[in-house]
Amino acid sequence: MLDTKARPYVKPILDKTADFFIKIGFSANQVTVLAFVIGVVAAVLVGFGWMWTGVLILWLSGLLDAVDGTMARKTKQSGFGTVMDVTFDRVVEAGIIIALAARFPEQQFLLLLLMASILFGITAFLTIGNVVQNKGIKSFHYATGIAERTEGFLLLSLMVLTAPTFLFWTTGLFLVIEIISTIQRLIEAHRQLDKEE
Repeated sequence: MLDTKARPYVKPILDKTADFFIKIGFSANQVTVLAFVIGVVAAVLVGFGWMWTGVLILWLSGLLDAVDGTMARKTKQSGFGTVMDVTFDRVVEAGIIIALAARFPEQQFLLLLLMASILFGITAFLTIGNVVQNKGIKSFHYATGIAERTEGFLLLSLMVLTAPTFLFWTTGLFLVIEIISTIQRLIEAHRQLDKEE
């Protein structure tokens, strides 16, 4: 939801950052890999208990993750770039959740349920993206929902920064929002596919 609504406000920052990376000779795919590596570093930092630093590095990864798409639209879009982008996003999210599970084993079951809900959500998201006609600027149909990338980062940050005291509740909140968002996407996809037939 925030990704879609905030895009007009953050677009100037993304454009300037994308222009900078293009000027120094980076490709969109290279920035995707850079965002991924930085995201993995964030997970490692969280695993070692460097919570605030881990969250700051996570948000740097998120910024670069948004910049790579802007770069691709300014230069040349790559199908494999889309594959890397979506795949690496999930690995970074999983890395943060695994780091929390390793640090706070008493919450492992709930964190495992969250991981399962993300798996359910991304399966629906990618399947919808494949079967619903694309009318947007992304390389495939982007099914919006209440939990998009920014909400995921906000919730992961909340989980990390309030652990261990509120980790149960923040993880539960993320789990509920993820499930609602997936159901919302499925309902909307059903509606759109009915129109297309």
